[in-house]
Amino acid sequence: MSDYLVFQLYAPLVSWGTQAVGQERPGENHPSRSALLGLLAAALGIDRQDEPSHAALSEACRFGIKQLAPGLALRDFHTAQVPPAMKKANHRQTRRDELREDKLSTILSFRGYQQDALSIVAVQATGERWSIEDLQQALRQPRYHLYFGRKACVPALPLHPQIVAAEHLRAALDDYPVDESIAKTEPFFRGRPRYYWEAMGDAGLQADFHVPRYDQPLSRQRWQFTSRREYTWLGGGDVSE
Repeated sequence: MSDYLVFQLYAPLVSWGTQAVGQERPGENHPSRSALLGLLAAALGIDRQDEPSHAALSEACRFGIKQLAPGLALRDFHTAQVPPAMKKANHRQTRRDELREDKLSTILSFRGYQQDALSIVAVQATGERWSIEDLQQALRQPRYHLYFGRKACVPALPLHPQIVAAEHLRAALDDYPVDESIAKTEPFFRGRPRYYWEAMGDAGLQADFHVPRYDQPLSRQRWQFTSRREYTWLGGGDVSE
């Protein structure tokens, strides 16, 4: 038996970012590892500049996800004003400093969101700095505001973190009681749930496939990421226990 911290993620809009090139800012239909680490870091009150703490949190946590509803995809068109790129320009510390420039250019971008997405997340914590009870308390009373990918994507319901003792990851995810206000909404439960997880011993699941996902943080300050292996079970066929 192992202890897992299990909580729910639901919002009218979520934006789980993935690799972005040029004007496209796409998103995935389930949370990224970097987004989940950022959520826990915000709840714990870890500053963005505190690289050692972010690295320690990343090393200590392993995640699994049960996707009950991927949500409907939304592609949003954005325009933003930016100052010219000048090598001799003074350093601009805030957005207000950028907008004070005499000449501004406009850039265009398309950003991906999911509407009415619902996921259950399980965390297996192995570090000594934060206990699983510390993480639970932080999600109940977060130090900083929590949001799902972008600041406009705020939780619609409490995360309701629960510590679950289970034989493996799938049992912990399946034993979690989904909020009744969500459970009464029929569209969430059409079709089979999907499971996503990273290597963490016996997950109680047999992967249909695995893919590289570039959401393992290298540097929080420099926004650098590397790849990791993510396993997926689509909810069909037999499950290897």
